[in-house]
Amino acid sequence: MTLNSYVYRETVAATAEAPLFLTFHGTGGDESQFHGFAKELWPGAGVLSPRGDVSENGALRYFRREAEGLYDMADLETRTGKMAGFIAAHKKRLAPKRVIGLGYSNGANILAAVVFQHAGLFDDIVLMHPLIPWQPVDNSELSNVRVLITAGRQDPICPASLTIALNDYFVRQGAKTTLDWHDGGHELRSSEQAAVAKLLGGQSPNR
Repeated sequence: MTLNSYVYRETVAATAEAPLFLTFHGTGGDESQFHGFAKELWPGAGVLSPRGDVSENGALRYFRREAEGLYDMADLETRTGKMAGFIAAHKKRLAPKRVIGLGYSNGANILAAVVFQHAGLFDDIVLMHPLIPWQPVDNSELSNVRVLITAGRQDPICPASLTIALNDYFVRQGAKTTLDWHDGGHELRSSEQAAVAKLLGGQSPNR
């Protein structure tokens, strides 16, 4: 059943007007990694956090890879479709007025892969330290999506050149795009949380 394609954690929205967050963890994380973070960003929001179902030496991921930055593209295509179906089913079940996707590293990559093909599933997406080593096809529906990309200038996993290329791709599609850098590597920093709060229109952990 598509609704149960993944193990997931859910927090029910406080009101019918509250948005729905979908969070996607990094390699080695799980459905709890960013679930609480989303609740802090927007108290009262609904939060749905699927667990990756691929194991890489015991570390959970959303799709297979051959090496760092070398993805199993056939597996990625299959799992992108599976994730899109899961999201669409829950969106139909919950009927939220706004859908926000937030992913880090491998979670950002599966979120981006879904949005490249199914832009209508989201209103806003936050891609924290994504690595997209392929050229996605054009999609005019992305003009309706707001995109925030956060990255480290010294990230040894996600080269700055690929981050810039991804940002440029979204700009070409007409998406409302922001690229937020910090001077570190692959780690998450507090400046990224502030950038996400700004994207969300003033929501913050201290609201």
